[in-house]
Amino acid sequence: MNIDSIRTGIVLDHIPAGRGMEIYKYLKLGKLDCSVAIIKNAKSKKLGRKDIIKIDEDLDVDLDALAYIDPGITINVIKDGKLVEKRDLALPQRIVNILKCKNPRCITSVEPGLDQVFLLSNPEKRAYRCAYCEEEMSDSAL
Repeated sequence: MNIDSIRTGIVLDHIPAGRGMEIYKYLKLGKLDCSVAIIKNAKSKKLGRKDIIKIDEDLDVDLDALAYIDPGITINVIKDGKLVEKRDLALPQRIVNILKCKNPRCITSVEPGLDQVFLLSNPEKRAYRCAYCEEEMSDSAL
């Protein structure tokens, strides 16, 4: 299979196989007025199989959200058809408005305009705690 290269934009690489559509939906890439290619189950020496998303537009991507979804994702920035920057991600220490607290007694339930702030509490389990009420959320909450 041959997928065209992009002139200017970003490539999300090393997405675990099967998670590409989840990222596509979360980043609302369907609303963009540019070419977006999703490559599913590509061969990978590192992962065995992986998904890749190519976006043919210079786009600001929420790096914290991507790192929360999977810190192994790599972001490649392309300008004039050449790789100009490669960003590796790590689990963010603090995430804002990515998760919603499920605790009905949390202040965020009563004050809907308040930012949903979570702090990394256990990197091994990829667990975060609400900054307001300490409710724990796992990585499956997205």
